Amino acid sequence: MIERYSRPEMRAIWSEENKLRLWLQIELLTTEALVRAGIVPAADYRRIRAGCQACLKDLPGLLRRQRELEQTLQHDVIAFTTAVAERINHRASRWLHYGLTSSDVVDTAFALQLVQSADLLLADLDALLPVIARRAREHKSTPCIGRSHGIHAEPITFGFKLAGMYDEFRRARRRLESARYSVAVGKLSGAVGTSAHLHPRIETYVCRKLGLRPVPVATQVVPRDLHAEFQTVLALIGASIERWAVEFRHLQRTEVLETEEPFGKGQKGSSAMPHKRNPITWERLTGLARILRANAMAALENVALWHERDISHSSVERVIFPDSCTLLDYMLHLLRRLMDGLQVYPENMRRNLGLSLGMYHSQTVLLALIRKGLTREEAYALVQRNAMKTWEVRHAGRDDADFLQTLKADPEVARHFEPGELERLCSLEFHFRHLPYRFKALKL
Repeated sequence: MIERYSRPEMRAIWSEENKLRLWLQIELLTTEALVRAGIVPAADYRRIRAGCQACLKDLPGLLRRQRELEQTLQHDVIAFTTAVAERINHRASRWLHYGLTSSDVVDTAFALQLVQSADLLLADLDALLPVIARRAREHKSTPCIGRSHGIHAEPITFGFKLAGMYDEFRRARRRLESARYSVAVGKLSGAVGTSAHLHPRIETYVCRKLGLRPVPVATQVVPRDLHAEFQTVLALIGASIERWAVEFRHLQRTEVLETEEPFGKGQKGSSAMPHKRNPITWERLTGLARILRANAMAALENVALWHERDISHSSVERVIFPDSCTLLDYMLHLLRRLMDGLQVYPENMRRNLGLSLGMYHSQTVLLALIRKGLTREEAYALVQRNAMKTWEVRHAGRDDADFLQTLKADPEVARHFEPGELERLCSLEFHFRHLPYRFKALKL
């Protein structure tokens, strides 16, 4: 099912062929380091290198042979080294995998796959951020209502809402960069991490050649809290995607309709109701974020292994990391398309602003009365009384309900204000006067 969401670039990273390519690279670099250490004869290294190069030229063939051997051996790395030794076809093959344990190769290659995936995901974020920034600038001054508890609160602009989205995905990028650094570690320190059979210089040499750092202390495996950190960051990015998917799903509701996801020519919204234009893509992103969270929980459960290692984490990781990286790559790609084509309806935003009858100015008037000398309790009672009266006029079916006019008609309120003062306070400009500071802070 995951194939439905995969893109070729990410699929290639997690392919069996790429994994074997990395295993070959690690084995060959280790042998190269052993030559430099005076352990492996140079002539034998050349034989090993020729065999590895032959394997690289025919990775599908190597994969077929590995799988065939694994049916009997029931061990993927031994099947791999046996298949490579067959290609070397010389006594020099005895140096292949010398001093290594399976996890030295597997975990170091795994780190490379995570780094490659992180680089692709960072590129996805780099492509997404300018799109959000452009839409934020486009609607920097487009008024809309801010909501708390789903209820009208105070005015904002749609661009200000998107500025928050932009900042959130900047944070996502920083987290992913940090997680990439955390997992960019390899180990060639043997069966329990003591480097009993290979000097740490071998590990340092190979990791440096691969663009990794040696993990300071390992058991038989790289500690799994590092991988849990990576997986948790993916889930957190997914949670940010879900946050905005839920936001735009709400804004597309018929009663709101301030934004709408792109609806393509020839697209159909319902098998039964031809009029429907549903937020199905936002809903898809909401659902996929749940998978990322579930996978993060599995990664957290992989941290606790028996002593220096058990194998309970391995089968889990073969599923959750390819799936999570693939899904997030797809989700970020999809989010960029949605934000680029998002339909925005400023007139509906203005219409919805009007539904509050101007009562979103209540805090402004409250604070003005406090500045005039009233206690907070006195001011609150006055403002709330007029707000409730405004609602009552609307509920009575009259269309002349207006919070500002109600305030001006209340002598206990009006006596505190100069002519025109309430009008200046009860304006959108009052609410928006400091928004340029926020955009400047984000360099938008």
